[in-house]
Amino acid sequence: MKKIMLCCSAGMSTSLLVKKMEASAQERGIAAEIKAFGASEFDMQVGNYEVVLLGPQVKYMQADFQKKADAHGIKVEPINMMDYGMQKGDKVLDFALELIG
Repeated sequence: MKKIMLCCSAGMSTSLLVKKMEASAQERGIAAEIKAFGASEFDMQVGNYEVVLLGPQVKYMQADFQKKADAHGIKVEPINMMDYGMQKGDKVLDFALELIG
């Protein structure tokens, strides 16, 4: 089971993207738990996931989040702005899987 966390300012703008990523994972037969959280929930949630993807509006927080995620051996990366804007769940899922390795 792949565990992917998306993080944005309030956890709302990424929820549609989560649905598209889940649909893409299901089509491909990939077992994945994908959840969206607000930046304020990062500290409580980060240890429960294998990778964290940041919405464009919070990518400036990447360095701070990465320091905290290092304790769990987790990568924190911003979502490609074009893929985010066009809600390309398949592309964002591919990116997350690539980061998980």
